[in-house]
Amino acid sequence: MLLEIKNVQVHYHKVAALKGVDMAVPDNGIVTIIGANGAGKSTTLRAISGLVRISHGEIVFAGQRIDRLPPEKIVALGIAHVPEGRRVFPDLSVEENLRTGAFLRSDRSAIESDLEDVFKRFPRLKERRVQWARSLSGGEQQMLAIGRALMSRPKMLILDEPSMGLSPVMVQEMARIIRDIVERGVPVVLVEQNAELALKLARFAYVLETGKIALQGPAHELHDNEHVRRAYLGA
Repeated sequence: MLLEIKNVQVHYHKVAALKGVDMAVPDNGIVTIIGANGAGKSTTLRAISGLVRISHGEIVFAGQRIDRLPPEKIVALGIAHVPEGRRVFPDLSVEENLRTGAFLRSDRSAIESDLEDVFKRFPRLKERRVQWARSLSGGEQQMLAIGRALMSRPKMLILDEPSMGLSPVMVQEMARIIRDIVERGVPVVLVEQNAELALKLARFAYVLETGKIALQGPAHELHDNEHVRRAYLGA
């Protein structure tokens, strides 16, 4: 397994946000985490990327324990996190935003090559490369956030609610982008409020409820699970 989360607990002050979570992510495909608001989905992602400290357990990436490392060291090891809400730098241009994703790299020629690859993957960003990020639509900002993450040459990509606030057309475009990333060899950990979309994209799924894993299994099996259909799919 590329990533292993072992009995992880996270507390905010004295409140337990994660209560002994175990997960595993292989080196290919998409693993999704679904659940209600406040279930601990974003906290799980933030624990992986070092943005919150775990109070118990271990997180191991590519054979190395990472839960005691600062976020920049985790990025350097190959984990890129696209947070909920995009969080682009509004007063930087599209190109400047993308270049911030390579701030830990020193291979200049490869950076230029990767920048052109991002522009090929996201033609809209190339058209707007000199525009301020604040002038982009929500979908374009999400593309920019993903492109910025890809500029770090990640071994694994973490996506937190990539379809939030997007039009139905852009949601389908985002699904295509995620599939393309996986087909190019980068596994994805996906948190997505749109459970229908998440379960269609993913190979394996976890259902997180009040800080604990309630269900897990192949995504297509959870899609047909009665509890999941009632609670998350509106069936």
